Amino acid sequence: MSRSYFGTDGIRGRVNQGLMTPDIAMRVGLAAGRAFIRGDHVHRVVIGKDTRRSGYMFEPALAAGFTAAGMDVIMVGPMPTPAIAMLVKSLRADLGVMISASHNPHYDNGIKFFGPDGYKLSDEREAEIEQLIDGGLAAALVEPDLIGSATRLEDARGRYVEFAKATVPNGVTLDGLKVVVDCANGAAYKVAPMVLWELGADVIPMGVAPNGFNINAGCGSTHPEDMCARVVAEGADLGIALDGDADRLILCNEKGRIVDGDQIMALITRNWHRRGLLKGGGLVATVMSNLGLERLLVGEGLSLERTKVGDRHVVERMRGGGFNVGGEQSGHIVLSDFTTTGDGLISALQVMTEIKQSGVSASEACSQFDPVPQVLKNVRFMGGDPLSADKVQACIRAAEAELNGAGRLLIRKSGTEPLVRVMAEGDDEGKINRLVDQICHEIELVA
Repeated sequence: MSRSYFGTDGIRGRVNQGLMTPDIAMRVGLAAGRAFIRGDHVHRVVIGKDTRRSGYMFEPALAAGFTAAGMDVIMVGPMPTPAIAMLVKSLRADLGVMISASHNPHYDNGIKFFGPDGYKLSDEREAEIEQLIDGGLAAALVEPDLIGSATRLEDARGRYVEFAKATVPNGVTLDGLKVVVDCANGAAYKVAPMVLWELGADVIPMGVAPNGFNINAGCGSTHPEDMCARVVAEGADLGIALDGDADRLILCNEKGRIVDGDQIMALITRNWHRRGLLKGGGLVATVMSNLGLERLLVGEGLSLERTKVGDRHVVERMRGGGFNVGGEQSGHIVLSDFTTTGDGLISALQVMTEIKQSGVSASEACSQFDPVPQVLKNVRFMGGDPLSADKVQACIRAAEAELNGAGRLLIRKSGTEPLVRVMAEGDDEGKINRLVDQICHEIELVA
């Protein structure tokens, strides 16, 4: 399906260029409002954002479009993406919108949609909105007495705080745990420290001074180095690093060592399996997840079902197969007993619950399996499709022949950035490093 606006995770791009202009945002709001007005009830849309300066430009533009289509707009300000998904259902809204470019720098922004069930929109609904953006908007404009209202929900933060706290089992507190939490100067800069503190933790906050431009800048889940150093310096039990919209996380143990999404999923899956809470007989992950995770689960009679990269694909398979744990190595963890999308804070709370209940350290709890050596490198390109070049394809085929089934090779273009991601996995670390370097070199020559 050819798409002009929506990518793998909503609409995203550089601010004030291409798709991310106030004019486009207003048209998107008008088109989405038109697409979701069904029946005679009062139609509502919840709009949240992260802390990018440009969010204060796109928020009123979207609100203008929605109100012009006859929808009442409820603005909640800077809030995590999963909070918007939760509020859509809680407020019985018809649509939810998150203004964010997730882990990207401040000069990018994006628009993500959630339906009334709290799930991201299907390809079909996005295609419907696209058709309206490019035509038919005049019909979306309602009569003056039907124009929607625009209000701010003052207690949105408190609603999400209580929702997050309720995901911790009754009787469990975080008393005695010292935690460093890096909020990436993003959407969770207030709610994440608040939740952890109210549950009893000794909280050391980082990345909680957003200025509109420092979101994800040398901090958060994509830059966890300072968090790791702070954990060691403070003698903390655990470090939590969220990204700009708080739908993903990376942890570090008390020794300052990184814990990725695979180890987090393994911990939660095994814990829930022991407690009789696991559904679907395993978990859903992507093609990027480590072979060591698969070996661990198979050894315990559980399954690992792989999807294409993207939490949306993970959620679709979870819903289809009745799974309640899924996610990505990068830290998008979806726990469908609680959420309809990735939630970094709630995932971290599940890990902390296991640490408290088992009485073991983070390094013990978060070392569920020995990962198979895996190498991932990114190559930036200017345009076109570097993977279609004959020499690149020949290099890939040669690498696959050399692995000869004793490892995995995955080369793909990013859905959100102009990058080619080259990943190899296998027991011979020297070999996979060499093969990745060879492929990256060939891509660089044509990129």
